Amino acid sequence: MSSKHKILIPLPSKDFDPSEAAIPWKVLKENDFEVFFATPSGQPAEADFRMLTGKGLGIWKPILIAHKNARAAYREMIEDPNFLHPFSYGDLKPEDFSGMILPGGHAPGMKEYLESEILQNFVGAFFATGKPLGAICHGVVLAARSKFPGTDRSILFGKKTTALLKSQEMAAWNLTRLWLGDYYRTYSQSVEDEVKENLKDPKDFHLGPKPIFRDSHKKIKRGHSLTDGNYVSSRWPGDAYSFVNSFMKLF
Repeated sequence: MSSKHKILIPLPSKDFDPSEAAIPWKVLKENDFEVFFATPSGQPAEADFRMLTGKGLGIWKPILIAHKNARAAYREMIEDPNFLHPFSYGDLKPEDFSGMILPGGHAPGMKEYLESEILQNFVGAFFATGKPLGAICHGVVLAARSKFPGTDRSILFGKKTTALLKSQEMAAWNLTRLWLGDYYRTYSQSVEDEVKENLKDPKDFHLGPKPIFRDSHKKIKRGHSLTDGNYVSSRWPGDAYSFVNSFMKLF
């Protein structure tokens, strides 16, 4: 067994956000971490095709499509042997990994990941070990739904967190709902509202600076991440570099 840190990135079968998985994957690999994946059935996952192609995003395509850096990272990631041979959710054991990242995504295929009791139980058991956990965008919903083993309490109870902001979710939905319907609304309740309900105090939810520009390798400070103990959270694909850099600092 190698001595590298082993990081797990669970994904749904389809519709995950390419930026929120591929940028962390690429930065972790460049920093000598080993990255593994898991899907419901142990088959390779597929990202949200609209985020990769811009198809159906209309005049908002330049704003809403995944950044070219993320699309390039995704093309590399899907050739990684670990991506092509993921674990299945049911085979995951907390002791096999030294850290975990929960990416987001908003299209309907995400529900299989966000609602998986097997995955929620694993996330709860993993978090209870005290090892580093990162969650970004809708990945924070999965964290909020995951409970400490043997309790009804979210693992985020007592933690400070951020997630996709209600203002961001509603803006994307309002820009596209005429032709894409609820593509940007995974649930009728916003991410921000659901996450707040699982916190000790709604004030533990932090909005961060206005999310206007995406961050990058060279412009990390444009992004926003929030660290509380062994837990790091971020809001959207534009925070992905800040997010993974803060996550790596936990090692």
